[in-house]
Order: sequence, then C-alpha cells, then structure tokens
Amino acid sequence: MKAVAVVLVLVNYFTSCHGLTCKAAPQQLSAAQVDAGHGIVVMTDILYNSFFLTGSSWSKLGSVPLKHVSVGPAGIWGVNKDDKVHKFSGGDFFPVLGKYYVQLDAGGQGHVVGVTDTDKIYCLNADRAFSIQKEGILTWDQLQGRLRYFSCGPNGCWGVNSIQHIYFTVKVLPNTCEISGFIRINGLGVKIEVGTDGRVFILNQSGQLYERAGISDKVPQGTEWKEIAFQEPLKHASYDLGHLWLVTKCGVILECTD
Repeated sequence: MKAVAVVLVLVNYFTSCHGLTCKAAPQQLSAAQVDAGHGIVVMTDILYNSFFLTGSSWSKLGSVPLKHVSVGPAGIWGVNKDDKVHKFSGGDFFPVLGKYYVQLDAGGQGHVVGVTDTDKIYCLNADRAFSIQKEGILTWDQLQGRLRYFSCGPNGCWGVNSIQHIYFTVKVLPNTCEISGFIRINGLGVKIEVGTDGRVFILNQSGQLYERAGISDKVPQGTEWKEIAFQEPLKHASYDLGHLWLVTKCGVILECTD
C-alpha cells in the first residue's frame, strides 16, 4: 500500500511538466535501471533481475542475473555483477568472452559500445555484434579517451567521464568503429542516454534531468541543456519512439510523452 501511495503522489507531481505528460508506468518493485530502443523497453531491479515490458506488465527476461541491460539495433545486451558481457538470443542471455564492462550500450547503428571499470572505452562493430555465437570470443576495438558512461545514437555518441565532464563525438562508424574524436560539451553529468531518434538526455549527480536542445544535422552536438524539472530525484532515464522512461531514486517507474 505504501508503494501505491508513493506512485499516486508522484503522478500528481509529474503530470504535464515542461511539455511532457507523465504517468506511473507499470511498476516492478525496486527498479534500478531502464533502457528503451526499437520499440522494446527493458529494465533491471536491485536484485539483478531483468525484465521486458509486455503491454501493461513486466515479464522476466531470461534467467541470468544482470545489473545493466541495453536494447537497440544490435539486440539486447547486458552485464552481470562481475562485469561479464551477455547477449540475449534464443530466449535467454548467454555469456560472450572478450572484455568486461560496467556499462554498455546497444543503441548505435548495429554496433555496441562499453566502458570498463578503469574507464577505458571499447566498440564492437556491427558485423561482429550480429554474427556472435554462443560462447564466442569478441574482438573489441579500443577507442581514445576515458569515460564512465557511454551511449550512441544516429547523430553521434555521448559520454561522461569520472569527473562528470560531458563529451560528444559525431562519428563512431558502425562497420569499423572508426571515431572522429571527442569534443567537450558544457555542463556536468553522471549518466547520459541517446534515443534512437537522436534525442539526448542527461542526469546529474543530484538526479536532475536535462535534454540537449538545438541538435541538427549542421549542429549535431546541439546548443544548450534544458532542464526537465521533477519533484523527485531520478536515477535513470531512456527515450524511444516518443516515450521517455524514468526511474526515480525510490524505484518508481514513470512514462512520459510529448
């Protein structure tokens, strides 16, 4: 009952804010992280269970305990609490050898990117990501720079480093992982997510959410950050097909639309 009451209060706070109409999404107790891509929404909870959204409820996604999952053109990928990489295929996750990551992202154009516990950045090109077989060994290409969190979309890739600086690169080629180089963007953040349509959202250390404004073909890095203010601090955000998915610090899942 307490959890239901919290959800109802949050709905009252979040309905129609900054052009968004927000509501309580289907709930899963102790939600930790959410990711959306290609019309699929996945999540993990604090007990390392993973789920996918089917209609108005969450269904178990495989049997492997995972701390982070990502979905996109490259499929569904995850890492467990020991940072081992897994890919979803045939109804469950299977381990793939090669590197260990604290966070990875499948939202690029068929390629997958990941960061290690020492902030090294790697990319798995689209051909390798597609062709990997069970128990296969992955060959990842290391990219220049150091990042703590990394996410890719159709207009480039965004990341934040260990001191919360924000970086953007307009190009990580999906077939070769060739990179155009990073430029620093104003602002600070701890988690950043790029939608499949190129919209960019960032969370700062206080749980405040911002969207990058002014993104275009001529200015792919955008021009400024615009805050989307909420009463409750957030711990995760993801965007796909007009839906912004949020997890609050207290584990409530929200769904917002324009």
